[in-house]
Amino acid sequence: MTDASDASKWFRLPRSVVPTHYDITLKSDLEALQFSGTATIDLDVLEDTDSIVFNAAAKLHLSKSLVLSQALKTDNKSIVALDVDTKHERATAKLPNALPKGSKAQLVVAFASDIDSSMMGYYRSTWEHEGKKGYYALTQFEPTAARRAIPTWDEPNLKATYTFRMIHRKDTTALANMNVVSSKDISQVEQDKLLRASELGLDQASLSAGKTEGKTEGKTEVSSTASNDWTLTEFATTPKVSTYLVAWANGPFVHLESSYTSPLTGKVIPMKVYTTPEYIHQAQYALDVKIKVLPEYERVFDVAYPLPKLDTLVASDFDAGAMENWGLITGRTSVYLYDPEKSGLQGQKRTAGVQSHEVAHQWFGNIATLDWWDNLWLNEAFATLMGEVVILDRCFPEWESASEFINVHLDRALDLDGKRSSHPIEVPLQGENVEDAINQVFDAISYSKGASVLRMLSNMIGEDVFLKGVSIYLKKHLYSNAVTKDLWNGISESSGRDIASIMANWILKQGFPVLTVTEEADGLRIKQNRFLSTGDPTPQEDETLWYVPLMLKTVGADGKVSVDREAFLNSEREVKLPLANAKDTTYKLNAETIGVYRVAYSPERLAKLGEEAAKTNSGFSLEDRVGLVSDAFTLASAGYGKTSGGLSLLKALRNDPTYLVNSASSLNIGTLSSAWWEQDAKVQTAIKKLRADIFGPTAKKLGFEFGANDSPDLKQLRAVAIAAAANGEDEWTLSEIKKRFDAYIATGDESQIHPDLLRTVFTRAVKYGGEKEYEAVLAIYRKPQTPTHKIASMLALGEASDEKLLERTVDFLYGGEVKEQDFMYFFAALSGNPKGRRIIWEATKTRWDVLSKRFAGNFSLSRLIEYSFSAFSSEKDAQDVENFFKDKDTAKFSMGLSQGLDAVRAKARWVERDAKDVEEWLRANGYLA
Repeated sequence: MTDASDASKWFRLPRSVVPTHYDITLKSDLEALQFSGTATIDLDVLEDTDSIVFNAAAKLHLSKSLVLSQALKTDNKSIVALDVDTKHERATAKLPNALPKGSKAQLVVAFASDIDSSMMGYYRSTWEHEGKKGYYALTQFEPTAARRAIPTWDEPNLKATYTFRMIHRKDTTALANMNVVSSKDISQVEQDKLLRASELGLDQASLSAGKTEGKTEGKTEVSSTASNDWTLTEFATTPKVSTYLVAWANGPFVHLESSYTSPLTGKVIPMKVYTTPEYIHQAQYALDVKIKVLPEYERVFDVAYPLPKLDTLVASDFDAGAMENWGLITGRTSVYLYDPEKSGLQGQKRTAGVQSHEVAHQWFGNIATLDWWDNLWLNEAFATLMGEVVILDRCFPEWESASEFINVHLDRALDLDGKRSSHPIEVPLQGENVEDAINQVFDAISYSKGASVLRMLSNMIGEDVFLKGVSIYLKKHLYSNAVTKDLWNGISESSGRDIASIMANWILKQGFPVLTVTEEADGLRIKQNRFLSTGDPTPQEDETLWYVPLMLKTVGADGKVSVDREAFLNSEREVKLPLANAKDTTYKLNAETIGVYRVAYSPERLAKLGEEAAKTNSGFSLEDRVGLVSDAFTLASAGYGKTSGGLSLLKALRNDPTYLVNSASSLNIGTLSSAWWEQDAKVQTAIKKLRADIFGPTAKKLGFEFGANDSPDLKQLRAVAIAAAANGEDEWTLSEIKKRFDAYIATGDESQIHPDLLRTVFTRAVKYGGEKEYEAVLAIYRKPQTPTHKIASMLALGEASDEKLLERTVDFLYGGEVKEQDFMYFFAALSGNPKGRRIIWEATKTRWDVLSKRFAGNFSLSRLIEYSFSAFSSEKDAQDVENFFKDKDTAKFSMGLSQGLDAVRAKARWVERDAKDVEEWLRANGYLA
């Protein structure tokens, strides 16, 4: 745990004075694009002190402060000048007399700023509808941006209650965490009184214009303040809540409304989804999902949702995917808008998954909150596991979310955690750059590895016991803060086992094990070592020993399947499992791919596993087969096996009828193809032939037409087979894509292109087309029917084969038309395109000043840096990246930079090690002459 005593002295606030309640009045002016307000903060004095220190970002202009306390020797109040430290985002009110321990005080501060486009603090977004356009504004405070909007103690364990009211233009709607208790017209005199302007020696013009103490930012003209122009909306007081979960918004919103009845209390809780007018017709599904999942969470946790309402606001400019603000969830259009006719199954699953994830946070994070950001995983791992697996499986069983978890989360986690530049799930956060580090730990370790470890634990002790322990944990920490050991205590209580010792190294140590299996006459010898994607852990890096559930599955000659759930590596290096006739027995470790580890078999055993997995009535489950494909390729790329073995397994499973196995196969052969992008052209062509050979027949058999009664699995299998066959340049698939795209462009009728094929059709049409296709997709980008259309068009614009068109995409990206939130799609597309890789990296170097300034402080920056070069696969390129950044300040994206470099070097070693092996396999199997 990182606590206030050992963390950076500049980042954690002193605990001599702590807030108990904030009373905030905020004036939101969407015409002047400014906000101003007053915070009256009730304080408990915990130590004798003559100063009050709180957070305020550089952009937040503060007035002098008013300190009120019975303990002050003067007239119980003092006007105090504030000493603002902009670098460390804190302000200090130096008092004329000390406040004694045990006393109470009140701090009053007026503040003002512009409503900028940073996607942090209280920022602006845009709307456009029926020929009109304008701005609206919303908050994004996680992790440390509340201080950009209000003076605050901006740390998660300094919880307080909030009373919030907004003065806003009459034709706009105000939203906040809680329900509205009153709304009325307000005169200028009443505004001044509420904002306490006279007490603080301020005139309203200076606040409205964002000017205090002689500073000015943004627009300076003062807008009309006639009494009939403004409304005052007041909201109910919140329960105790952390600053990062406080939220409000203001704009010309419209909404859809429904409700659910709590199964625990019988209360009817209203639910709304708000959008700007142009999007409301695609918001119904997000509302439907919310109503469906909320009662399930109450039943599972045995804790009622505590607030009187739960709104969702869909935003056009948003840095992350979505945000779980208590009572006012916010998120980007691409995750919350869904059109049942035009968005497709993937769009539907994305909306449901994200909405369910954010609803899970209403318990995990909002009621029981991480104590400090080193425990971020307590929020995100749970919301991932509960929101995207446990609850989705209960509400939408046809999606097989628990099985898909392997492809979506387990693989993502192991990919990042196999790098030297990974970090433990519980992240040590200390030092001068701790704030920069916080933004970067919102990654696959906190979300996906954390969720994978919890899933493994749940399987080890049983889901009912696990969820009972979770409920105990939540109930013990209602409206308070928690650390990892608190969770383990709850689950230990329900299971009767020492969970903390079982899980310690999974949470506190970086990395995960690879288990090497050696067959002996009477059993299996299993040894664990630290896995690294470069295959070369040093003795110091290989010291960790994990508690590993081995989950040995055996298939008898009669086809009967059994699983040994009692076999463990109990934090020991090696163990021997008895197994008679091991060499002739069909077995597999990590049954159902539950464990957070890889398994390395001999080439002979891998071939036998492939034979068993390929049987129609195989004893290996869907999850087993997905795990086998993933392990074989990952281990080969790291040098624990040969790539030829993975290719043979993939070919053996070519007729597997499931979406998930085909998806795993497609993903892995895509990884191979991408790593081999600068190898001999004949070898690259042979890899494409292999792709076409494996996926082309399935694509042709299933075709491009989706049936009304197709199962979700069949729909997704069709989409993945067509995409993989197109990547392999399968002639039939490409001719169908061209025919359907040309018909769409000629007629405007897209009925021949199913929504789940939009991405494949658009990207391939641009790749194998020219300027005409590029222009057509650009037009779709500018007027997309759904977020699915927009994402498909952005990815396609980076997929051209003509370098001039790719340069044009880069110019377009930086030309002002592309929203910051969408940069990642262009970067991913250009990086994924072998012809675009060097172009996006060169653009990153030449436009560095623009890029780094534009995204300073955003979640996106680290990922954009990583995307810009991580597809390279040579040491020479890694050196070029290091040389470019050696004289730059990399604190805000150090993790993305290190992880990208690790990826480049791992691929370089893979290619160097297995180029000959791959070439020989391709030749032996008829793909290379």
